[in-house]
Amino acid sequence: MNVALNVALEELAGKLPRHGRLLGIDLGEKTIGLALSDLERRIATPLETLKRAKFTANAAALRAIVSKFEIVAIVIGLPLNMDGSEGPRAQSTRSFARELARVLDLPIVFWDERLSTVAVTRTLLAADASRARRGVLVDKMAASYILQGAIDRMDRIGRDAAGADYDAEED
Repeated sequence: MNVALNVALEELAGKLPRHGRLLGIDLGEKTIGLALSDLERRIATPLETLKRAKFTANAAALRAIVSKFEIVAIVIGLPLNMDGSEGPRAQSTRSFARELARVLDLPIVFWDERLSTVAVTRTLLAADASRARRGVLVDKMAASYILQGAIDRMDRIGRDAAGADYDAEED
C-alpha cells in the first residue's frame, strides 16, 4: 500500500477530492473516540466510542467505518506535551497510526490535541452533564474537537490558496 502517513495537513488539503468525509480519531488508553465530517468537510460530528482491544479488532472496526462512510482521510489527535515535545503517549499514537496505515489505504495526518479533552470536559460541565454522561461522551466529543480543528485549518488553507490564485490572475 502506498499510504501517506504523517503528511502535513497543508499537503493533504491540496490532494483530497472536493467532497469526501474525514474520520477523526482520539486515541485513548481504554477507548477510541471517533468523529465524522460532512461530505463538504465543514462540520465535525461525534460518531462513536470504541473500546480499546487488540489492534486487529480495532482495525477491523475502523475498516468497517471507513467503508460505510466512504472516508477519504484520517485525522488522529497527537497528544503532545505542553511544551510541544513528544512523550510516551505520542509515541504510542504514532505506532498505532503506522499499524493502521498498513491496513487502510488512506492518508493519515496528525493534529495537535493538547487540551482537547479539557475543553470538551468544560463544555460538558457547563451543560451540567453528569459524571456518567461525561464518561460516555468525552472521547467521541474530543475526536470531534480534534477533527473540527483540522477542518478549520484546511478551510483556511483553501481560502489562502484561492486568494493567492486570485492575486496571480491580477498580475
